[in-house]
Amino acid sequence: MNATTGLQLLLMAGGAVAVAAVARRKGWPAPLLLVAAGLIVSPVVPAVPLDPELVLFVFLPPLLYSAALDSSYLRLRDVRRSVAMLSVGLVLATTAAVGLVVHLLLPELPLAAAFALGAIVAPPDAVAAVAVGRRLGLPRRPLTILIGESLFNDATALTAYRVAIGAAVGGTVDLAVAAGEFLYAAVAGVGIGLALAFVFAWVFRHTRDSLVENTLMLLIPFAAYLTAESVHASGVISVVIVGLYLGNQMHLRGFGTRLVSASVWKVTDFFLETIVFALIGLQLVTVVRGVSGYGAGELVLYAVVVFLTTVLVRFAWMLPAAYVPRLLGRGEGTLPTPQVVIVGWAGMRGVVSLAAAFSIPADVPGRTMLLFLTFTTVIGTLLVQGLSFPALIRRLRVSSEEERYQDTLAEASAQQAALTAGLEALDRAVEGDGEPDEIQKQVIDQLKEKSWRRSLSAWERLGGGTAQGGAETPSALYRRLRRDMLQAEREVFVRLRDERSLDDEVMREVMAQLDFEEAILER
Repeated sequence: MNATTGLQLLLMAGGAVAVAAVARRKGWPAPLLLVAAGLIVSPVVPAVPLDPELVLFVFLPPLLYSAALDSSYLRLRDVRRSVAMLSVGLVLATTAAVGLVVHLLLPELPLAAAFALGAIVAPPDAVAAVAVGRRLGLPRRPLTILIGESLFNDATALTAYRVAIGAAVGGTVDLAVAAGEFLYAAVAGVGIGLALAFVFAWVFRHTRDSLVENTLMLLIPFAAYLTAESVHASGVISVVIVGLYLGNQMHLRGFGTRLVSASVWKVTDFFLETIVFALIGLQLVTVVRGVSGYGAGELVLYAVVVFLTTVLVRFAWMLPAAYVPRLLGRGEGTLPTPQVVIVGWAGMRGVVSLAAAFSIPADVPGRTMLLFLTFTTVIGTLLVQGLSFPALIRRLRVSSEEERYQDTLAEASAQQAALTAGLEALDRAVEGDGEPDEIQKQVIDQLKEKSWRRSLSAWERLGGGTAQGGAETPSALYRRLRRDMLQAEREVFVRLRDERSLDDEVMREVMAQLDFEEAILER
């Protein structure tokens, strides 16, 4: 990489972060704004290449790992059949449907190449859908299904893609061999993921150093992905299994590890997602210039037909995915019809599809057309479905208001039980020390008061955060006044630092103490 290319990538990243910052400030879905911005500036800026290996080996593993780490293994287990029907069944159904439709539209395109396109556009990327769903209060169950689908569908799609590309290059395909490859990739991916999860869990039990543990966590997704891919197993499944296992065991880590981990992965996710969605839009000129020999009307027709096929197949599949397991007596609880519609509409495709399309070998017939149809399908689903997704949620009046109330009630009950346990532990701790003196009594009273205040905050939220007559609750009043005090204290420390009465290092230490206290107040 020369200096010019490096500067170009730096400017692209900086511009993408600026666009994402505007989206966050305005409350708009950042992925969609980034794609739109990329489309707009693509004709007037130098081409920014999308390297498939960069996406699949650098961007994909940490994004998958972070999503798995932040997911609930228990909730995913509750919806495992729905997730399996979408991440395996729907991907294969979309591969077949899109492949057949494209072969009918373009008879000169080999059937294997058409199936490769089907596999490329089959896996949705739930980043945009989940971000919008969380912001608008989508209930936990459909969100869990979308997250679970996005964690595992890439494994199915990439395996089907490899089989189809092999057939397109070699000319033949053996379904038995293809099924064997898929089973091997899945089973070996699970095995490697579990083995690495046990190894890293053992390492974490013997480190107890938040800096070391979080540094290792940055390496884990790449270790899992590369280890699995090196033996032709599914790197996607391996990364997801490691992330789910370690995420489920995160309570065993120290508080420092958890605090640092949350911040590290928020920044990592924000940066990587910002880059990949900007890259999608910036491929417009590269893709369009590569297509030749077709009229504009033909290209529009092909793009619309493939886009509609991917959307309609998902809706057609949602009926059995939602209701057949229930009819067979193996259901996990049927989603209400509005939620089924929302999950059906949340089929936005992402950068994995584009990376797979760009990695199609040059000798595959119709490569430029496959790349064009992939790009138009990704853009179509992101803009058409993505932009209408918030309106659909509001129109169907789907919300998690009752769920949030039940969560707050459960938190309040848990806080009450924890308060009782904490006070009992405090009594046992001071029991053997004899009669406490005045200073010790003050310390004990402060500990009890702090525990009571934290316990009461959840109960107060059940009442909307206000006391009788609309006045602030004691906890809300405490937080507001304490924030004012903390700001005043910070100003003193900064003034003393500027007057050279306090060293920078000392100021940072005391500032960190105040920051932790304010973080607790915000929680």
